[in-house]
Amino acid sequence: MKMSLLGEERGQGAPRGPGGPPYFGVLRACIAGMLLVFSAQAQPMRIVSTFPSVTETLFALGAGDRVVGVSNYCRYPAAALSLPKVGTYTKPDAEKIALLRPDLVFIEKSAANLADRLDALGIKHAEIRIGSLAEVYSMIHDIGRAVGLPDRAERLNGEIRTRLDAFRAQPGGGNRPKVLIVVGRTPGLLTNLTAAGPGPYIGELLEIAGGSNVLTGTSMAYPRISLETVVRLNPDVILDASNMGDASADTSLREAHLREPWLAHRELAAVQNGMVFGLTSESLVTPGPRVVDAVELIRQALRRKDHRP
Repeated sequence: MKMSLLGEERGQGAPRGPGGPPYFGVLRACIAGMLLVFSAQAQPMRIVSTFPSVTETLFALGAGDRVVGVSNYCRYPAAALSLPKVGTYTKPDAEKIALLRPDLVFIEKSAANLADRLDALGIKHAEIRIGSLAEVYSMIHDIGRAVGLPDRAERLNGEIRTRLDAFRAQPGGGNRPKVLIVVGRTPGLLTNLTAAGPGPYIGELLEIAGGSNVLTGTSMAYPRISLETVVRLNPDVILDASNMGDASADTSLREAHLREPWLAHRELAAVQNGMVFGLTSESLVTPGPRVVDAVELIRQALRRKDHRP
């Protein structure tokens, strides 16, 4: 049928309506319209994201207007704040998700229980793994395909690679400073310290920014360390990202609170040289499209000495 119609369009006896175009032209227009409708219907129009990395990616790809629900921790961009919440990152609520009538839910790959629950409810879902820079690129690619925006995803990945390569190409200006990145501790105290090793996402960003992780001797992603260990390692720079806190609070005040406990330890080179910084941007702990912003934030901290106690 398709071959004969194509032949008729080329002038091989195509019937014409009175004073109008060939019937095939009308048929082709109808088919094209049907394909456009089908394509629009095939793209998910009611999307739920259960963790911040996905939410930020959806908005970066221009699909934010299709997001109908997010996790309690999705605070960027600002438009995500007003969206219905479906629970925490570790425990999304399947019933709350179902009430939003989504046609696609993005979940973390390890959330097997949630996947089973969504299957039981007949809700389509896509599993995303995140945790490294390489997986950021994969996540953006997979989300782009899932929501019908593969070209935008490839452009976004290309832009990120180009900007990170530009950071890597910048001259180091001598030896890389030894840096300790603290991602967890008792609020107000230097106990129960958890630091980032060289392997995880934030450790990768440090290397791109021009720093050297002081915890070179560990294969653990996020080792627990003592204050005595910090003194022994004596890092050149301490970046404290241990408590993102209330995003609505004053940024300068939050940064000062993170720095304060360290200032009493004058035996640390980082304290002596004014190289202790509180970092509060969630881009540091949210692998996603803001990775370039996170690298720039670390890079700026490594290059300034404006916080001498």
